[in-house]
Amino acid sequence: MAQQEELPLGKVESRDPLTKEIDLVERDPKQINQEVVKVDFEDVIAEPEGTHSFDGVWKASNTTFTVSKYWCYRILSGALGVPLALLWGFLFACVSFCHIWGAVPCIKSYLIEIQCCGRCYALCIRTFCDPLFEAVGKICSDVRVALRKERAKD
Repeated sequence: MAQQEELPLGKVESRDPLTKEIDLVERDPKQINQEVVKVDFEDVIAEPEGTHSFDGVWKASNTTFTVSKYWCYRILSGALGVPLALLWGFLFACVSFCHIWGAVPCIKSYLIEIQCCGRCYALCIRTFCDPLFEAVGKICSDVRVALRKERAKD
C-alpha cells in the first residue's frame, strides 16, 4: 500500500508514483529544458542596423514563426507524444531492470573478489618487496651529497 501524508485542508499527498498528481501549469519543475528549448523569433532571425525589411514583413514573419512553431510542436506532441512516452518508459524500465538485476550484483561480486585479490597482493608486497626496499634504504642511508660552488676561470 502506498504511503500517504496528511496535508492541511484535508489534502492527501500520495507517495505512489503511479497515482501522483501532475502539475499542468509548471510542466518543467526541475528545469531540465531551460537552456535547450527556449527559442524565440529574436533568437533565430535578426536584421542588422541598415538592413531592414518592411515593418509589415517583419511583423508577419514574427507572427508566422511563433504560430508555426507553436502548432507544429502541438501537432508533433499530439501525434508522437504518447508513443514516444511509451518507448521512453519501456527504455528506462529496461535500463532500471539491467541496473538492478545485472550491474549492481556484478559490481558487488567484483568488489568481493577484488577484496580477496587485494589481500593476496598486499601479502606478496609485504613478503617480497618490503624487505628489498628496506635493504636498499639502509644501503643508501649513508650516502652524503655535498654541493660546492666553483668559480669559472677566465
